[in-house]
Amino acid sequence: MPRRMLIPHKSVFSYSRPPKWLNGPSTMNSAGCGYRVFSANSSATCVELAKRITERLGVELGKAVVYQETNGETRVEIKESVRGQDIFIIQTIPRDVNTAVMELLIMTYALKTSCAKNIIGVIPYFPYSKQSKMRKRGSIVCKLLASMLSNAGLTHIITMDLHQKEIQGFFNFPVDNLRASPFLLQYIQEEIQDYRNAVIVAKSPDAAKRAQSYAERLRLGLAVIHGEPQCSEHDMADGRHSPPPSIQNTTIHTGLGIPLMMAKEKPPISVVGDVGGRIAIIVDDIIDEVESFVAAAEILKERGAYKIFVMATHGILSADAPNLIADSSIDEVVVTNTVPHELQKLQCLKIKTVDISLILAEAIRRIHNGESMSYLFRNIAMDD
Repeated sequence: MPRRMLIPHKSVFSYSRPPKWLNGPSTMNSAGCGYRVFSANSSATCVELAKRITERLGVELGKAVVYQETNGETRVEIKESVRGQDIFIIQTIPRDVNTAVMELLIMTYALKTSCAKNIIGVIPYFPYSKQSKMRKRGSIVCKLLASMLSNAGLTHIITMDLHQKEIQGFFNFPVDNLRASPFLLQYIQEEIQDYRNAVIVAKSPDAAKRAQSYAERLRLGLAVIHGEPQCSEHDMADGRHSPPPSIQNTTIHTGLGIPLMMAKEKPPISVVGDVGGRIAIIVDDIIDEVESFVAAAEILKERGAYKIFVMATHGILSADAPNLIADSSIDEVVVTNTVPHELQKLQCLKIKTVDISLILAEAIRRIHNGESMSYLFRNIAMDD
């Protein structure tokens, strides 16, 4: 079958050729019978991503209707037979996260009761991934969502750049955590002029490992911003101190003389590494509330960086993020189309998009054909 490449959407950076690491078997092969690809989200952006994937695979998008009742309930209607087939459900997560989750759960259950053989969720950005650790007296919501998806009927998940890799352990079925970094690295090499004069920046020590991976692959220098102005969530009082304030003046048993943990004291903000006269490229997995990125850009400007880019896989860009970016020292924010952000791009011309439908299509093809997925993780170390 002749190769057909999707015509790039306006303002979306799409490759006329795949990254070098993906020069293996063609992703354009027709899958024939045996599997279908559906779009769970009724939003236009999710349908667009699903069409990009199906065009690369050479198959038609599955026929289904997803809509909201007047009372707010989600209704899903499957319009074709799926008995005995592998089904791939593509779901992006817009601002209305909970509606998107319900769409995915209901469509999964509808396909399960329609006797689909395997149901694989293609969820480029996994929702609630920031709530993957216990905070105060909260709960690990990401684990709850994993259990709900399993009970609904999912048998496999394809996702991208999980906020914490340990999230894979929440599931009792396989999870393929793909990487967007090859596409972002190629964007840096092809779209940023004089990128050899750049330095990769981690906006906090927590992001240093990811920044180091980028720096080593591009053969560039590394800088780390240390000392954040805002308080860490760990430092906030949550009422669990012993003794409680109400009995601090009473006589209590001192126990075994357990030493008290020393209080944290954040150092003044500093940049470890030379950024003077360089292009600064800040890398992270998620860009949501952008205040920390804007503050980092200001510091880098003060230290002599003459251009500042922000590269992230998931561009959630909540609240007033587009306006803050537009008024900041950041020259360009580059994200992938794992999350719908068309409205944000209309508000801020600095936001650019990289298309990652190619690797999602290849993952779908390999899973259906029973081929190894390790090819998609070539040269990716455990700590990447």
